[in-house]
Order: sequence, then C-alpha cells, then structure tokens
Amino acid sequence: MKTPAGRNAFREFLRTEFSEENMLFWMACEDLKRESNKSVIEEKTRLIYEDYISILSPKEVSLDSRVREVINRNMLEPSQHTFDDAQLQIYTLMHRDSYPRFMNSAIYKDLIESLSKKSAEA
Repeated sequence: MKTPAGRNAFREFLRTEFSEENMLFWMACEDLKRESNKSVIEEKTRLIYEDYISILSPKEVSLDSRVREVINRNMLEPSQHTFDDAQLQIYTLMHRDSYPRFMNSAIYKDLIESLSKKSAEA
C-alpha cells in the first residue's frame, strides 16, 4: 500500500477477485485527506458517497451498519475525515482477506521478481 507499484499490483489482483472497489475507495479516502479546500472537500465526499457508499452504486463497498450510520452523520458536515471509520474497516478487510491470497498469487510473485531484477541491475 506504501508504493505505487505495490498498490497497482494489489489492485490488479483485486480486479481478478472482483473487489477492486475496496482499493479504489481506500485511495479516494487518501486523496480526500490531502484536501484543504472546503468546497472541494464537499464535492469529493459527495462523489465518494455516491461511488462507494450508496446502496445504488455498482461499486458499493461492504460496510457494517454502525459505520454507515457514522458516515451518514458525518455527511451533514463533510470533512477530510468523513470516511475514516469506513476506510479503516475496508483496509482491515483487505488486510485479513484479500492480502494473504495476494501474497500467494502469480501477480505478487511477478512483482517481486521484477523488483529483484531491478535491484540486481542497479
């Protein structure tokens, strides 16, 4: 999650498991946290809600009812931290569920091999 290459490989793996929306949501939350303009924050929170939280969205992430209630309260006054609880829940889901499978996947093994070659060439 710390490097672009690692995120891209993990995202590619999630795509094969039909759960890429988890990574996209996490990345959108990270982007929101870097924002300081109030009107941009309001627009980004609305888009994140529509894309990942709304039950009408095809990219809806799986959140429990408690976190959904927190988000709905936070949406009354959107901030960079509107989705913090949800982001943590999705991160934990990926860490416990998808990430261990990723570590055993061909995508991960290819990433490690390419990084080993690059460091050997340097």
